Amino acid sequence: MNLPFAEPVRDRDGFVASLFAWLSQRGATHYDPSVTQLEHALQAAHLAEAEGASEAEIIAALLHDVGHLLANEHRNRERFLGHDFRHERIGADWLEPLFGPAVAGPIRHHVAAKRYLCATDSGYWQGLSSASQHSLEMQGGPMTSEEVIGFETLPDAAAAVTLRRRDDRAKCAGLAIPSLRHYTDLLRDHLRIEALAAQ
Repeated sequence: MNLPFAEPVRDRDGFVASLFAWLSQRGATHYDPSVTQLEHALQAAHLAEAEGASEAEIIAALLHDVGHLLANEHRNRERFLGHDFRHERIGADWLEPLFGPAVAGPIRHHVAAKRYLCATDSGYWQGLSSASQHSLEMQGGPMTSEEVIGFETLPDAAAAVTLRRRDDRAKCAGLAIPSLRHYTDLLRDHLRIEALAAQ
């Protein structure tokens, strides 16, 4: 598999170190006016951990928007380009060989979960940030009745909705939370070493 790092990585420690360096650099751009991409990711992971989530759910929360960074959506600009790159699919496709379907599944459907909640929770849209409201338009808007039924049949639907709700709350300016280093052992222990060998 292709990793977005300068040098090939063959072991767990090297992968986590390279990933964190890459996330720190790429994640310095703003997710919305209140937080950077990295702050948003760390806040989502902190929420998952504080709520007693599984280890896979914590990793999914930390990496749920990695597709934005893989697609390089900012391209040296402070704000996102006005185009839907399907970051949820890019991120899930990249992460699944590395961490498995329990991590990738909710990530793959967390944008659909936003559309689902807009269709099924009458107060949900009003609680979204302006950036999330704007991106919803590009992502297809609220689900139709048929789409709602289809979404509810997905094996990852509940986990995706939970991730989505953490995503929505992970936008607090100046919040004191653990750094990336806090998650070193978690990612190293769950990383599938055979994926690195496939580079």
